[in-house]
Amino acid sequence: MADEEVVVLTQEGFDKLQAELDDLKYVKRKELAARIKLAISYGDLKENSEYHSAKDDQAFMETRIIILEKMLIKARIAEASSGSSGIIGVGSNVVLKDIEFGDTLEYQVVGPAEADVVDGKISYESPLGKALMGKKVGEKINVDAPMGTIHYELLEVKGS
Repeated sequence: MADEEVVVLTQEGFDKLQAELDDLKYVKRKELAARIKLAISYGDLKENSEYHSAKDDQAFMETRIIILEKMLIKARIAEASSGSSGIIGVGSNVVLKDIEFGDTLEYQVVGPAEADVVDGKISYESPLGKALMGKKVGEKINVDAPMGTIHYELLEVKGS
């Protein structure tokens, strides 16, 4: 992560990362310290798999804490469009129609740090996200994909 890199988040994404950080720092750290203390009580640390497992978990957790702290420091909360403008921006919820298959899809456009396609959140940096930015209801969107170009119609834009 470059020092000057801004992390674009929705308010929901910021709050979720802050909650994860707080949980790691104030709950999980204590739980892990207790696990390490218990493992130490088993003796001989060279052969103690519980101790080594807990120390590995601690290293992973501390790394995640550092990453989250850096992300939150560099975070910029995206102002979602109200939906009344009908123009897609970060934080907008969109309803698309796949023109070829007739499927209706709904996504929220978010920053890369909170993208999760399974949860219906796509990054504005993804091919679909890039194609959507700045579009209005009724416009056609074409997205180049490995299997060919996918054609969508923008049915609705809602604020977050």
